[in-house]
Amino acid sequence: MTPAVPVPASPLAALSTKVGDMMDHTPESAYAHLRDTRPSWFLTPPGEGGIGIVRWPMTEGQVVYRDRWWMLLQDPVLLPDGRPGRYLRMVSPQLAPAVAVLPMLGDQVVLIEHFRHATRAWHWEIPRGGGTEGLGGEKNAAKEVEEELGVPARELISLGTLHPDTGILASEVELYAARIDAVGELADGEGIRRARTVDFAEAEQMAESGRVSDSFTIAALFRARRAGLAA
Repeated sequence: MTPAVPVPASPLAALSTKVGDMMDHTPESAYAHLRDTRPSWFLTPPGEGGIGIVRWPMTEGQVVYRDRWWMLLQDPVLLPDGRPGRYLRMVSPQLAPAVAVLPMLGDQVVLIEHFRHATRAWHWEIPRGGGTEGLGGEKNAAKEVEEELGVPARELISLGTLHPDTGILASEVELYAARIDAVGELADGEGIRRARTVDFAEAEQMAESGRVSDSFTIAALFRARRAGLAA
């Protein structure tokens, strides 16, 4: 029998102090602390039809889990038809922007084969990662290219922003294309086993056929095509 993995007594203890010292908070009071310190996370746009968040002291939400990269919030909500409910969402305590970068080697694009724990499968995709605090989007994009492909980016081109999963993720990701001159040593310690350089049209065909299913990669290919970067 496989032994159970122990769960820390308080998963709330791992959050960066930049979100507030919530070591001694209950899940409910940690949520209240976030409402005080991150009010933009709890706004409801004006107009009818939106899903509102019920205000304390009528009821309160919870910080269900948190670590360095993510927090899982349970929000008490009021649906447009008047029904109360509770919705889950993931937010990031990181202040720096997450990025995804489409590497371009001449007229071709570089895809990496990356093992992803969430799907327990290999995926053809582009470099991406959470941002390093103190760096803007462009510098974080350059850092991801160098870390995962082992080469510097000669040029970075902004492709706008992306919300990868609006049903559960609150995070916004900045998309870039990066011109590189070679492919260096891959970050195999992160689960990357090989890189593949393909024509832009072939990468699009891989996306159309489902051989590329990663949303960041598909969006970056589309945006790069619209920006006139495809050969």
